[in-house]
Amino acid sequence: MKTIIIAGGSGFLGQVLETFFTKKQYAVKILTRNPKRNNDIYWNAKDLGDWTNQLENTVAVINLTGKSVDCRYTEENKKEIYKSRIDSTNLLGLAINLCEQPPKVWFNSSTATIYRHSVDKQMTEENGEIGDNFSMSIAKSWETAFYEVMTPKTRKIALRTSIVMGKKGGAISPLKALTKLGLGGKQGSGKQKVSWIHELDFARAIDFLLENVNLEGNFNLSVKNPTDNKTLMQNMRQKLGVPFGISHPVWLLKFGATLIGTETELVLKSRNVIPKRLIDNGFEFRFDTIEVALDDLLKNK
Repeated sequence: MKTIIIAGGSGFLGQVLETFFTKKQYAVKILTRNPKRNNDIYWNAKDLGDWTNQLENTVAVINLTGKSVDCRYTEENKKEIYKSRIDSTNLLGLAINLCEQPPKVWFNSSTATIYRHSVDKQMTEENGEIGDNFSMSIAKSWETAFYEVMTPKTRKIALRTSIVMGKKGGAISPLKALTKLGLGGKQGSGKQKVSWIHELDFARAIDFLLENVNLEGNFNLSVKNPTDNKTLMQNMRQKLGVPFGISHPVWLLKFGATLIGTETELVLKSRNVIPKRLIDNGFEFRFDTIEVALDDLLKNK
């Protein structure tokens, strides 16, 4: 049975991938700090150990490790966001190079947030403009660490993933809760672009990249037509049968973000990201509009 290793795979995205690839008859093993199941393998994302033997003869390793950015950007959190990404990437690179039969492909998480705020300019892998604030600098450092590791026997792909929408995780749960409370209006101007991808297309895109052995480098994982915040919230209200939604001015978002321990960047940044390389290589989305995606994700509400 072909084996896939998912580092940091105990969270939402890891479980999406585990379910998808298990159905495709892969053996999926999860590297985690808190092993609980038979396919969980202990690692601390800092040190080599017995887990390194699990990489031998695998078809892929997928690294999802990293502290969530859904927090206040205190100096302590910034350091942990940075270290958790860079350390795990360097460690996996070392482990791969210690293998006699290393993984055929190494997928490393990156983020669509690597591109600057943009309402008008579409950001492709080739022509996207990368900025210099904290989030973008983290993404640049993450990718630099990834590509600095030489893996002559292992193909490498950086996943510049946009907002993943899922039935049991991602952006849908908090948006649904806000909408049901009557707070599902636009956030800020509502004009900011929202680049997103359905959880199934997220897994299918990785499978597509796995099967197409000539592909490597950076890939944007997002639908080809981003929505905007106002349209997203209108559709949430319509699908949930909520007739109104109070909008949130920027000052209120800043106040609320402080209360719940997060940053307004998560909702106010305009992410206008286009998956040009996926499209050019023939990938077809099953959920390519926000209306179709929400129809699926909000079934049984």
